[in-house]
Amino acid sequence: MEEAILKLNEQNQGAFVIMEGEEQLGEMVLSISGAELTVYHTEVSPKAEGRGLAKVLLNAMVAYARAHQLKVVPLCPFVHAQFKRHPQEFEDIWVKAEGEH
Repeated sequence: MEEAILKLNEQNQGAFVIMEGEEQLGEMVLSISGAELTVYHTEVSPKAEGRGLAKVLLNAMVAYARAHQLKVVPLCPFVHAQFKRHPQEFEDIWVKAEGEH
């Protein structure tokens, strides 16, 4: 089973990544500022599509946010779509945009 690993720099910017040997198969780009984790972009290598890697990245990010009492700002279209599709699952960590229910 693929594992998402968090790599952050000194400014708390980085990504969850999924590696297969030396090759990066997926990444979820994010930054952490104060009590907010902002997700900017999720990408899976075309050769790894259909393996559920985006969901692995999402689950790792959500678990990390909950473990560190962070609220998530889902600027990434994939993450935002997942939050909207399953609001009850993510209600506790979701920072909604103005006017969003």
